[in-house]
Amino acid sequence: MDKDLVAIGGFVLLFVLMLLRVPIGISMGIVGVGGFALVNSFSSAMGLLAGSPYSTITDFNFSIIPMFILMGAFAAAAGMSTDLFRASQAWLGHLRGGLAMSTIVACGGFAAINGSSVATAATMTRVALPELRQAGYGPGLSTGVIAAGGTLGIMIPPSVIFVLYGIMTQTDIGKLFISGIVPGVLGVLMYAGTLQFLGWRSPGRMPRGARCSWPQRLAAIKDIWETLLLFLFVIGGMYAGWFTVTEAASMGALGALIIGLAQRRLTAKVIMRCLVESLRTTAAIFMIVIGAYLFGYFLAITQTTQKLIALLVGLPIGAYGVLGIILVMYFILGAIMDELAMILLTVPIVFPVMMELGFDPVWFGVIIVMTVTLGLICPPVGMNVFVINSIARDVSLGTIYRGVMPFIVSDIVRLTILCAFPVLSLFLPRSMG
Repeated sequence: MDKDLVAIGGFVLLFVLMLLRVPIGISMGIVGVGGFALVNSFSSAMGLLAGSPYSTITDFNFSIIPMFILMGAFAAAAGMSTDLFRASQAWLGHLRGGLAMSTIVACGGFAAINGSSVATAATMTRVALPELRQAGYGPGLSTGVIAAGGTLGIMIPPSVIFVLYGIMTQTDIGKLFISGIVPGVLGVLMYAGTLQFLGWRSPGRMPRGARCSWPQRLAAIKDIWETLLLFLFVIGGMYAGWFTVTEAASMGALGALIIGLAQRRLTAKVIMRCLVESLRTTAAIFMIVIGAYLFGYFLAITQTTQKLIALLVGLPIGAYGVLGIILVMYFILGAIMDELAMILLTVPIVFPVMMELGFDPVWFGVIIVMTVTLGLICPPVGMNVFVINSIARDVSLGTIYRGVMPFIVSDIVRLTILCAFPVLSLFLPRSMG
C-alpha cells in the first residue's frame, strides 16, 4: 500500500480517535501498530507490539519520571506549598496586588520541587484561592493568577516534560533543567509586572494587605529553609556534577520524605497515599510514552519525518520562518490537546527539522516547553483552567479564561524574547561544560 496514503490515513484516524475521547496513548498505539502492519506485515506489527512496551518501561532513563513525581507528591503532602505562600505573602502582601504576586512567587517556588503544572495549579487553588477571595480579589483575576502561575511547573526544574524531551531527542536532561531556570524566573517577574500593570489600570482590583514586621518576615523565611535547601541540593548537585539526573531525582524524593517526616507532616497513611498517587500518575504517563513510541515506528516506516524535513527545509522563508510555522502549529494543538501527548506526538517530527536548520537542541527544548505552557491556559482545553474549575466549581470556565488572558499576552511576549535572545536559555547550561 502507498506509504503516503497510509501516513495521511493514520493522522486522520488519530484525530478521529482523540475526538471520540479515546485516551491519547491508546490512540497513538492503535495507529502506530495498524499503520506498521499495513506497510510491512501483520506478524511484524505484532512483534513490535510485544516488544516495544516492555523495552520502553524497562529503560533505565525513564526511572527519573516516577522519582520526580514522588518528590512532588511528598512535597505537596508535607505542606511546602502553604509555607511558600505564607513566606511570599509576608514579604509582598503589603504591595498593591501583593497577595496575587505572592501566589505567583509561591507557584514558582513550588514548581521548583514539584515539576507538574497541573499539580501546581491544583495545590495552589486550595492554598491561595480562599485567601485571594477573602482579600477582595475578583473570581476571574484570582483563578487567572493561579492558572498562569501553575504553568511555571513545567518550565522551572525539575520538569517531566523536559525529561521526556531529553530522552526522545537524546539531549542532556541536566542541561535542559538548568536552561529552564532563567526563563522560569523571567516568567515570575513578567507575571508580577502584568499584575502591576493591571493594578495601575484598575487600582480597585488590586487591594493591599497588611505590612508584616521584619521579625515576621524572617520567621516566614525560617519556615521554608528546608524547601530552599531541597531545591539547591537537587539542582545544584546536578549543576556541580555531584550526581546524575536520575540520582538527583531519587535524592530529591528521599529529601522530600525526610523533610516531611522531620516536620511530622507525613504519617504512614499519607506516605502510602503519596505512593499510590505517584504510581497512578506514572502509569498514565507511561501509557502515553508507549503509544508515542509505537507511533514513532509508524512515522519511521512511512518516512513521514524525512519527507516533512525535505518540505520545510526547502521552503524559501528561512530558518525562523519555519520556526514560526511550527510555533503556530503548537499554538493550535495546545488549544485542543494535552501537553504531554503534544510533546510525544510532535517532537519526533519537528525536532529533526530544527536540527537540520541549525538550531540548538537545548534552546529548542525551552521554546517547545514555553509554547506548551500556553496550551495549558488557552481555550478551549486549557488543562490548568479545567483543573481549577473542578475545584472552584462556582467559577465558570469563561470567567477563568477572561482572568488568564493578560497572562497569555505576557507569555507571548516572553516567548518572543526567548526566541530573539537564545543566550537567556543557554548561558547557564553552557557553563556546565
